[in-house]
Amino acid sequence: MVERIKAALPALPPAEQRVAKLLIADARAFASLPVSELADRAHVSKPTVVRFCRSVGYDGLADFKLKLAGSVNEGVPFVHRAVDEDDKPGDLIVKVVDNAVAALLHYRNDAASHAFDRAITALVEAGRNGHRIEFYGVGNSGIVAQDAQHKFFRLGVNTAACSDGHVQLMSATMLKPGDCAVIISNSGRSRDLLDAAEIARKKGATTIIITASGSPLAALAQSPGQVLLAVDHPEDFDRYSPMVSRLLHLIAIDILTTGVALQLGQDLRPVLQEIKRNLRSKRYAA
Repeated sequence: MVERIKAALPALPPAEQRVAKLLIADARAFASLPVSELADRAHVSKPTVVRFCRSVGYDGLADFKLKLAGSVNEGVPFVHRAVDEDDKPGDLIVKVVDNAVAALLHYRNDAASHAFDRAITALVEAGRNGHRIEFYGVGNSGIVAQDAQHKFFRLGVNTAACSDGHVQLMSATMLKPGDCAVIISNSGRSRDLLDAAEIARKKGATTIIITASGSPLAALAQSPGQVLLAVDHPEDFDRYSPMVSRLLHLIAIDILTTGVALQLGQDLRPVLQEIKRNLRSKRYAA
């Protein structure tokens, strides 16, 4: 969570930067101090402290401090345990699983509930009103986009996944107000995705961006009506393809899917039950 604040620091207003620097200097103290003392130490007003918490994606100071306390007190160390050439299979099992578990626990504490609430609300409105929900990603993120489309089309919404840059641009150009474009990127620096996000925004669609804090793609989500679901995890991109970040992206999609399914509620159950019956009828008998 502290690393995420560091990444977002340059994009914050000067007064909120002072609050962020106070947090970075001593996260444990920040989590326990009252708002009046935080404001005094950062030389800002109390409303500025609250605005800072909302600027980085939380409901307010109480929500932010709750997540921060969980982050700094988490018992599982957030360490990327890089594998070595001479590791045995048993070593690989421990290192890969431990790294994934640690990353998931930290994402649980870092994830901004306010941002997810806004994203789920936009997706539910799009689904209920027959608007389009598009998922864009390239490379590994393209696989996540396909997984998202597979989950969402079962909810009876108008959805598609695009992993080709040219198709993404064409799809974004056809979006309208009320539509949603969910853009998934590990680096947040793909030119194709940046172009698609900008076009979707200009067309009046809501863009829900799942990417790293402080990236160019994350900066686009600062516009009104757009949503950033920040996912941060250090990985050795030079040696290995992204693995843990892909798991975190899939988790973010699962949270969105579950939230949308719960809000669509009763209308979904007959359809999902019929899907299960039809799939079961296609299985071979033992």
